[in-house]
Amino acid sequence: MAFKHLPEQTQGVQLLQRSLARGRLGHAYLFTGHQVEELEILARTLAKTLNCQNPVLTSGIATDCCDVCLSCRKIEGENHADVHWARPESKSRIITIDQTRDLMQQIQLKPTEAQFKVAVIVGADRLNTQAANAFLKTLEEPPSKSVLILISTEPSRILETILSRCLRLNFSAEGKRQLAPAQSEWLHKFSGIAAAEQKSLFSRYRLLDSLLQRLAEIRAGTEEILSARSPLEKYADAEKDLREKWEDELTAAVEAEYRRQRADLLLLVQWWLRDVWLYTLSAGEALLHLPQIPGAEEVAKRISPRQARENLAVLEQTQRLLYTNVQEALALEVGLLKLQL
Repeated sequence: MAFKHLPEQTQGVQLLQRSLARGRLGHAYLFTGHQVEELEILARTLAKTLNCQNPVLTSGIATDCCDVCLSCRKIEGENHADVHWARPESKSRIITIDQTRDLMQQIQLKPTEAQFKVAVIVGADRLNTQAANAFLKTLEEPPSKSVLILISTEPSRILETILSRCLRLNFSAEGKRQLAPAQSEWLHKFSGIAAAEQKSLFSRYRLLDSLLQRLAEIRAGTEEILSARSPLEKYADAEKDLREKWEDELTAAVEAEYRRQRADLLLLVQWWLRDVWLYTLSAGEALLHLPQIPGAEEVAKRISPRQARENLAVLEQTQRLLYTNVQEALALEVGLLKLQL
């Protein structure tokens, strides 16, 4: 994907392209927003633009990628020798100091087949203290011809010393959200259940059941996709120690990706609850996140603006609890029972 294919992120993309055209690209960026996938696309597109073999030029300087050359295809497939990625993959769902050291070692080397070395840290808020401190050294003295891109949906969890050394671009534009078909279908169902009169615990547990069923589908789909990509499927005759290593990596990767998608699912619920709150305030439809999803207005007629705000606080607390070792089903049950619908 090229920058020209990202019309919904016009302001942030224009800032990046303006920096490119003026030769003022920063050495370290923090991309923030609601969706990790969107932020990864933006980071990938910037890496393509920097290393594209047939770029779109503005005054002789590359400001967009062609998206079809060999370099662009390699970066898209995450197998380019000069573009490196780090994601939370340990069992504790953090980015470890070993991952960070490996990434920084790679970025210190001269480019092998492109102009720029690019390092992308997905979930920069998951850097543990040791990893963050190790990363600071590279932020303070970045190698030439290198760009560091941090991605986070929760920048408040990132150390201030890191934040202060990065140029921050916020891609969480307000306004209507475009949902994938599966997201829209599930949220319609969830909203319909919530919009019905909540006179009994049975109704509330129907909400919980809908949420848990969707999470089970997400986990199963994640396991299927990541298992298919694992070297365990390609090298059945590998040595035992190597296979055990791959199994541990697969387990950690599945858990990390599941946690990310769970957070995205709860973010959908948060957007819907925000719309409920706006309806209680009689706010204009232009401020709504999800006007295409029915049910929020019906709930708003039954509760006060204060109760609607408390619902948002309850969901935020539930999200924070899920970052700890609390039992998932219990945390979700308690959170949904506290909602005032």
